[in-house]
Amino acid sequence: MLPGMGWWIFDETPAYAEAVIVGGPNCMDPEHAAQLVKVRVARQAKIEEGGASYTAILWESVVAHPLVSIEIHREQLAAILEIGKRKNVTVQVLPLSAGVLAGYSSAFSSFSFDEEPTVEAVAMDNLRGTSVLEGAEDLAAYANAYDRLRSAALAPDASAKLIRGVLRSL
Repeated sequence: MLPGMGWWIFDETPAYAEAVIVGGPNCMDPEHAAQLVKVRVARQAKIEEGGASYTAILWESVVAHPLVSIEIHREQLAAILEIGKRKNVTVQVLPLSAGVLAGYSSAFSSFSFDEEPTVEAVAMDNLRGTSVLEGAEDLAAYANAYDRLRSAALAPDASAKLIRGVLRSL
C-alpha cells in the first residue's frame, strides 16, 4: 500500500479516528461513526501482521497543529512514532517548506496489490464516502503525485525527530 498524504487507515488510534469522524463536516450519527472506526482498526491488522507495506506522508501542519484535543493528538503522535519503527512501515513528514506542493493534492491512498509498488487503485475519502479511481490516466497522475510528495518529504529519521519535537512541545 502506498498512501499519499494523511494519517488514516493504518496510523490512526481509535480515539483519533473517532474524533475526526464525529467532528468532521458530514454530521454522522454515533452508531455509523463507531462502525467506521471499527473498519479502520480492522484494516490496520493486515499491516500489523506484516502482510503489507505502508508508507504515510504526513503534512507538517497536521502533525504540528492538533485537529482534536491535545490529549488525543499526543496519543496519535506517540502511536505514529511507534508504528514508524516497524520494518514494513515508512513515515515521512512533508515540511511546510514544501510550499505549494503541500496543497498540490487532497489526501489520498494509493494501493499496490503486487510485490512491485505500482499504483493499481487510488482511494479518497470525501463527505459522501470513499471514491476509488482505477483508470490508467488517474493512476498515472496519482503515482506521479506520490513520487513528488515522497521526494519532497523529510527522510524517515528526520520525520521522527520532527514528530518527537512536536510531541515534546505539546
